[in-house]
Amino acid sequence: FLLEAFGSNNKITSQFIAELAYKAEVLEHQAPGGRMDHYAIAIGNIIYIDTSKDSDFKTIGTSLDGLILAESGVPKETIGLLSHVKSNAIKSIEFVTKMHPHFNFKTATLEDYEKFSKSLSIELNPYFYAAIKNHLITQRALAALEETTVNPKLIGELMNEHHKVLKTSLKITVPKIDVMIEAAINSGAYGAKIVGSGGGGSIVVLSPPDKKDMIIKTLLASGAMTAYEVSVAEGSKHI
Repeated sequence: FLLEAFGSNNKITSQFIAELAYKAEVLEHQAPGGRMDHYAIAIGNIIYIDTSKDSDFKTIGTSLDGLILAESGVPKETIGLLSHVKSNAIKSIEFVTKMHPHFNFKTATLEDYEKFSKSLSIELNPYFYAAIKNHLITQRALAALEETTVNPKLIGELMNEHHKVLKTSLKITVPKIDVMIEAAINSGAYGAKIVGSGGGGSIVVLSPPDKKDMIIKTLLASGAMTAYEVSVAEGSKHI
């Protein structure tokens, strides 16, 4: 809106809008997040973002059938929770890198976690594990989504793996969210996970096409405030 109202010296593209939104929130207001939300909303489609590089992303898909969003109605304190998780993850990686200069997070495996986690405090250990595990899950998901024919069952399994890390290692879920996810899985969903910073909020479910209506009804019966089918968006529109 502001770009349309006041104009810009730059060419107005979806990525330019995404980058402005990121700079406004994270750099100007010093919020603890990254580029993920801004780029996902402004650019749309299914994208992969390399958060280790500025403005580096690629589109890897335009649709994914069977997506359901369910809102728990449980409020959350996004900034504090996100800041705590992010800072501890960064601390754990920096500490291990300082103690073991040959450690490379980008190529780290769970064997590396077993090897280097002994150097960490009890407090930082789960964040180090979560960082490595989630990175590995992301790489597997990227490969799966880049396939000519996407395997929704595999994507669902990776969603479940990711949620398990968020629940057991980072502990950013809540009982109502857990009940909703269990209900979705028991009703035949491929996978489900909490979204955003955790601590409440919503979940996303990947459902077989023929089970979407049943899963939505099950989610509502399990206590979800609302549950509805969603689709991959095209991103921001600009004149």
